[in-house]
Amino acid sequence: METYNRKIYAFNRVLDRTLVRPIALSYRNLTPASLNQGITHFFQNLADVNSAINNLFQLKLSRFGSDLARVATNSTVGVLGFFDVASNIGLPSYKEDFGQTFGYWGAEESPYLMLPLLGPSTLRDTVGLGGDLLGDPLFSLKENRIYWGLIALRAVDGRADLLTADEILELAALDPYAFLRDTYLQKRRNQIYDGNPPPDAYEEALWAEDPEGKKAP
Repeated sequence: METYNRKIYAFNRVLDRTLVRPIALSYRNLTPASLNQGITHFFQNLADVNSAINNLFQLKLSRFGSDLARVATNSTVGVLGFFDVASNIGLPSYKEDFGQTFGYWGAEESPYLMLPLLGPSTLRDTVGLGGDLLGDPLFSLKENRIYWGLIALRAVDGRADLLTADEILELAALDPYAFLRDTYLQKRRNQIYDGNPPPDAYEEALWAEDPEGKKAP
């Protein structure tokens, strides 16, 4: 699927450079830092709802309870999530999604897929987007103008938060597409296994050849 993916990646880059990134830059420059951070916290608090659902489906009951406590704390004491009080009192953020849930229950790693506008994904994670949509509290909003306004604000705020990473990507990678692909797949694998993924085929081959780890990596 690389030929297709690279074409979509090229399309996304053109769209980003001509429209999305300039809007994100303007948003970052015009929005006070404290308000910008508050908006980011607001949307992260909404994401904790979907995370709680997925932790429940994965039978991770302690994480499910933590996510519920985060939502309750940040939605009240944190003023609708604009302040991340939960992290300050020791409630970690997990941000599970349906792609991770499918992986937890044994869905095999699927081909990498670059989505128009949305960016890096896999076939498994793309199917999971349907569940994430239903688990998004914004989905229940009946007023279309409010719904799409918040969706647009979330997209711009999220893109603004990635501006620094975007600059690093352009400077550090000889092939930004391949770098983004490999980074995304490694990150998703790490998330599915809660930071402790099993060895992949390459690591298993190295272990079989050098079980005591005496050879240089």
